[in-house]
Amino acid sequence: MEHGNGEVIALLAGACFAAGLNVYATLAALGLLARADVLQLPQPLHMVESWTVIGVALVMFVIEFFADKIPAFDLIWNALQTFIRVPVAALLAYGGTEQMGAGTQAVATLSGGALALAAHSGKTAARAAVTPSPEPFSNSALSFGEDILAVGLVWFAAEHPYIATAIVAVLLLLIVLALRWVIRAMRRLFRGASRVANA
Repeated sequence: MEHGNGEVIALLAGACFAAGLNVYATLAALGLLARADVLQLPQPLHMVESWTVIGVALVMFVIEFFADKIPAFDLIWNALQTFIRVPVAALLAYGGTEQMGAGTQAVATLSGGALALAAHSGKTAARAAVTPSPEPFSNSALSFGEDILAVGLVWFAAEHPYIATAIVAVLLLLIVLALRWVIRAMRRLFRGASRVANA
């Protein structure tokens, strides 16, 4: 499916947000959907369709699939992934808007990185809240949900880019609300600990 400029930007918004959740699943999904002629990627992103890129992305996805479900270790893994998810999302946006002019490309690159960072931050905050739970099932369920959301969002962005952008906007709002809740909870925790220490 060939997209106009507006649809390409909408597609990239969904893909960049998905990359913030799971960059390897996002790259593999983009490549496989392009191979299946479900979408037509802009020429600078054709390398994503390479079987080498798809293969490496799938291998890394399998590694992340297991690493992401180990309580405590998943926090370390996600911290390290900050330096991969955000730059790759920015590069996707950069390459995808190459034909739209330098100004549009710069804004898209910054926005792509920001979307990935927002998704990554929301994921990290959710993990920090769930990891202390003594049972492992909530951690695994959250990880499964993130993987499904990343792949589903890429597919949806390919088929319905504008609706995918609306979904991203809703998810961003939820992340902002969740982060505010986490910050307030942490402040209450520290205040309680301080009162106990000073008692």
